[in-house]
Amino acid sequence: MPVTSAGLLLYRDLRELRGLEVFIGHMGGPFWARKQAGAWSIPKGEFTDEDPLVAARREFAEEIGAPAPESEVIDLGTFRYTSGKTVRVFACRAPDFEIDELRSNLFEIEWPPRSGRRQQFPEVDEARWTPVFEARELLVTGQRPALDALLAALDGSIE
Repeated sequence: MPVTSAGLLLYRDLRELRGLEVFIGHMGGPFWARKQAGAWSIPKGEFTDEDPLVAARREFAEEIGAPAPESEVIDLGTFRYTSGKTVRVFACRAPDFEIDELRSNLFEIEWPPRSGRRQQFPEVDEARWTPVFEARELLVTGQRPALDALLAALDGSIE
């Protein structure tokens, strides 16, 4: 059975300054450490028997260390990665959302490989507001269509 995740994509419009921005996170761990393009993600995580929006909000809080803002949510749909994994993405307008400090959950892997040593790394090691045009290059390929879905959903309705 394919892995299913749910994520929450915060957005804000700074039309006069930078245009539409989204809040994304850089994936933690040694594999992603020196990468930028394709190494960022919508805060998201796996779920099974849970409402997808509830899972998206929970995963946002776990990966960022702060609860997602309470605001109207747009269901952007489900997007499939080439691996077969799917991610259900919700968008939430959050013009005033900021974090003082990123406090992400940790995961453990053997590092360096075949060393027998286990190390912990944050799931997300950086998170920031990013212009949509820049986010398109930064996000993992399977999540990029969520940006198009956001733009289509907001067409003409950005305040």
